[in-house]
Amino acid sequence: MTRRGLLMGAAATSLLPFAGGSNANAGEAKSMRYTALALQTVCEAVNQDKTPEASHARMKGAIARVTGQIMASKNFLKGFNGYDLKLVVLPEYWMTGFPMGETRESWQAKAAIPMDGAFPEALAKMAQTAGVYLCSNHYETDPNFPELYFQSNVIYGPTGETLLRYRRMISLYSPSPYDVWEKYLDIYGADAVFPVVETEIGALATIASEEILYPEIARMSAFKGAEILLHPTSEVGSPGLTPKHIAKKARAIENIAYVVSANSAGITGTPVPAASTDGMSIVLDWYGRTLAEAGTGETMNANAVLDLTALRETRRKTGMTNTLSRLPLAAFAPAYAGNEMAPANRTPDGKMVQRADALAQQQAVIDRLVSAGVLK
Repeated sequence: MTRRGLLMGAAATSLLPFAGGSNANAGEAKSMRYTALALQTVCEAVNQDKTPEASHARMKGAIARVTGQIMASKNFLKGFNGYDLKLVVLPEYWMTGFPMGETRESWQAKAAIPMDGAFPEALAKMAQTAGVYLCSNHYETDPNFPELYFQSNVIYGPTGETLLRYRRMISLYSPSPYDVWEKYLDIYGADAVFPVVETEIGALATIASEEILYPEIARMSAFKGAEILLHPTSEVGSPGLTPKHIAKKARAIENIAYVVSANSAGITGTPVPAASTDGMSIVLDWYGRTLAEAGTGETMNANAVLDLTALRETRRKTGMTNTLSRLPLAAFAPAYAGNEMAPANRTPDGKMVQRADALAQQQAVIDRLVSAGVLK
């Protein structure tokens, strides 16, 4: 299956059961209000560590520290607004930071965790200890692609189970499923590419970092019924609107969905000034209205009470604001089917793409779009 085929087939799957979940708790969710938290926490980068042992010790320390922050936030918020904290989103690569010149082998050893084992168990334990649905963004290895690592959003449930795994689809320098597209689909199937899980607190989906800029990523999840879009990010903080901040509001409005977006409270341990990524964690309602937004520094202030009853009533009402019900997909289909932007299978042999090669491949796409008259 091609990416174009997957995009155009998504609407046909929108009435299918949600991937990775059941309808057992749907009735409970209709009458539930609860607190959601975009936890803005500092990332202590493992780039500064010389050995995997040192980096793993730092990552374990981050898990312990952030678990404490979640527990303290849960206890405080219950006393503050009276609602239980049920959902926590952590920032992008909150345990490790991002690679800065490390080789694939080095970054795999230092920062990428396996799909099963001690680190995933520790993350699941975080969710279980706090009794929350927890969204973590981290680098992950996959035995099916031994020479790659993926950036994954994983949702863990309050009883310690792994509910959803999404691998970042759009990434210029790091590997993505689209780089090994045919093999990835053969192994995991199309339903695993844009997963949605239905839980007692609503239908959850995730978006990774800069993917918030791409409407299709969120829309693919909306076609499967996603009600709450979880967005781990580590982005430039600014007192003014940034492209990503604008996009968060747009994704909420377009899909009639809540957006819970957690940004870093700075990244320490690299040559980059630590506060370059700080602030702007936010919770948005389906009209793009800010329910809560954090300033700078470590904070739980980006928290808000979500009302699924109101969301679901809005999604079922007629009128101009019901954007999902008014999508003329058949009018869009020829353009999606007739155009190719970034080609699939950038590295069909499953090898790491070097930075220079990634930029050369991007330039080839730009040149082709210029030749076709799409770009002037």
